Amino acid sequence: MVKEVYFFTEMGFTAYPQDEARRRGYNNLMFPNEHFSPERARELYAMYFDELLYATETGFDGVMINEHHNNPLSMMPSVNVIGAVLARTTRKGRIVFLGNVLPIHDNPLRVAEEVAMIDILSGGRVVCGFVRGLGQESIATNTNPIYNRERFDEAHDVIVKAWTTPGPFRWEGRHYDYRVVNPWIRPLQRPHPPIWIPGVVSPESVRWAAEHRYPYVALAPPLGVIDEIYDLYDDVAARAGFTTTPEHRGYVIRVSVADTDEKAYEEGRHFFWQLGTSFGVAPRHWLQPPGYVSREARGSRREQARTGSSNVTPGGPSISYEEAHATYQIVSGSPDTVIKKLQRILDVVDPAYMVFWGREGLMSHDVAVHGIDLMTREVIPAIKAYQPQRERGRRRVAVGT
Repeated sequence: MVKEVYFFTEMGFTAYPQDEARRRGYNNLMFPNEHFSPERARELYAMYFDELLYATETGFDGVMINEHHNNPLSMMPSVNVIGAVLARTTRKGRIVFLGNVLPIHDNPLRVAEEVAMIDILSGGRVVCGFVRGLGQESIATNTNPIYNRERFDEAHDVIVKAWTTPGPFRWEGRHYDYRVVNPWIRPLQRPHPPIWIPGVVSPESVRWAAEHRYPYVALAPPLGVIDEIYDLYDDVAARAGFTTTPEHRGYVIRVSVADTDEKAYEEGRHFFWQLGTSFGVAPRHWLQPPGYVSREARGSRREQARTGSSNVTPGGPSISYEEAHATYQIVSGSPDTVIKKLQRILDVVDPAYMVFWGREGLMSHDVAVHGIDLMTREVIPAIKAYQPQRERGRRRVAVGT
């Protein structure tokens, strides 16, 4: 049963020339930053922060933020900077970091210090997520993708130990060495802020989250593969000696709500603002450079199911706007219509935590705010009251029916 609902936007830089990106065949990593306008970005930041603040004041349980690099999809190259601003501009609601890209950091202790600072500034409202990042972020930071998983694991261990073990102490690892680990700033929440792990169905990430008993947050995959994710999580959890609950499951979904189904459907097209896609266009070797995905993961049944399914998010084939609706990667409609569609998702996933990716692209500020109003007044109360009708592992939902 849903306990908390959060609001999210990628904070896209929508002012870059689509025609130039179309001519080049890509819109990130190598797309020239001469097309960035600081003046326009300042206006967009103001609008996005106003919407995030409004969401926390009107009924959302908090906001989600994330991090991407070299990509107009997101003006959040530092999730910690965005989080610090929100820590002082919002007064209530959790700030969910999904999350810090650990493998690209040469000094994970800096991440530990910054998140601890933000947790204190916010009054203990941080949820800390860690991610491996897209492959192109390894390229952009000159980080060897072969060691992406190793660096993620070790950086996580350094950060958690720095938060929970009194210093000073030494750390001698494969990728990080410290003569002295003794950060003065430690989190307000004890033993540390909650840690959530988001992902796009990578079996290694699902397994890792379960082994650490962290909630796994699915980033709006096709609904037909969601059982694969949480069946694996449950299997690993059982071997680790614990029984999963809805609080081990989170779900991010693109949502467009308007007064009518027709209006919401048209506004939802803004999720496909980048050359007719959600995340933009890039060669696959930028998203998954050699070594980024292990042989085990690439050959797994779940990975094959994921890459064989049409997927809006990176790592799967790009799809049409209509198919994104059919596979429940986007839901749109009036409040009543959206509630029914979300209930279908809840019957499959039964998450304690949901994130509404509630605005994107060239959607106007007024439309975004009205959508927030409809979500907080009608949609959120209805889905929190809903009792999911499902027994996971025994029941499958035919997508698109």
